[in-house]
Amino acid sequence: MQLTHNSPGAVTIALVEPKANSALVQTVRVEDLDSTLELTIKEQNAREQLEKQVEQSFYLAGKALQQLRDQRLYRSTHSRFEDYCLERFGFHRRHSYNLIGAALVVDNLSVIECAQFVHILPTRESQCRPLTPLEPTLQRVAWQQSVAYAGGKVPSTRIVKEVLKELTRPTNINNPHYVGEVCLLLAKDEPKLRGKNKCWAIVSAVQEDSCHLQVWNGIVEFIELDYLQSLNYSPEECTQIQELATRLTKLLDTGTLEKAACVLLEHLGKIKRPYLTSLEEQVLKLIEQESGVYPQGEETDLNDSGEDKMMMQ
Repeated sequence: MQLTHNSPGAVTIALVEPKANSALVQTVRVEDLDSTLELTIKEQNAREQLEKQVEQSFYLAGKALQQLRDQRLYRSTHSRFEDYCLERFGFHRRHSYNLIGAALVVDNLSVIECAQFVHILPTRESQCRPLTPLEPTLQRVAWQQSVAYAGGKVPSTRIVKEVLKELTRPTNINNPHYVGEVCLLLAKDEPKLRGKNKCWAIVSAVQEDSCHLQVWNGIVEFIELDYLQSLNYSPEECTQIQELATRLTKLLDTGTLEKAACVLLEHLGKIKRPYLTSLEEQVLKLIEQESGVYPQGEETDLNDSGEDKMMMQ
């Protein structure tokens, strides 16, 4: 093949047949070649849809993994969800749960309170990872500020971490607690903690010498450090307690719980572990179904270990 420039904007293409000693010569205008690079409206729409699928691949994977775990669809071949993920997808436990956590973050960022940024959502799991230990409201605040810091574009993981660090930075280094941490309440003589002794509490805001907390049945503010004891949970375990708190809040918001159900919720508000036993999960799920919190067929089943130890949703 030989190319010859004849005139501005035109190229001669010659295809030479060696044996036949002949050539097929055709002149093509450059602008005609360029026109094939332009996308039709249909092609542009297709491109945008496909790009969106690529960007959301981690989200779709996380939602799929969540369903596989919650419905225990792995049970025909594996007794443990972690073993199934490793053998089927090559995902170690941390990566599987990071994807699930990221999908939950995206769901939270898509709600109406964050509508002004509904079209600017995370495109990578790593952008969600710093947000997973936070309670839902703070997740949205941190993401909104990150998007604003990035000039209205999808922020990098670095930006999300920097914004979150600033949001959760204690105003005084003497306060060792951080947003998202799970602590044990020591009521002592604090009136605001009456009835909440030995309950777990999630730190939702850090002040100079106190913390705002989320407990199983509400919010308590300005609790001094002497009344808090860290449970030293890992970030993943803190996320599991936050998910339990969300489930309990949804049930309490129905306003229709019977006394027996309230007794169970109070018990779960005092557990000293980041997981539910099999019996606790079954009873909680039954209450959720009876209260209409989870439609029939969409209930969660979180026993992914096969033991009397059930990780939370």
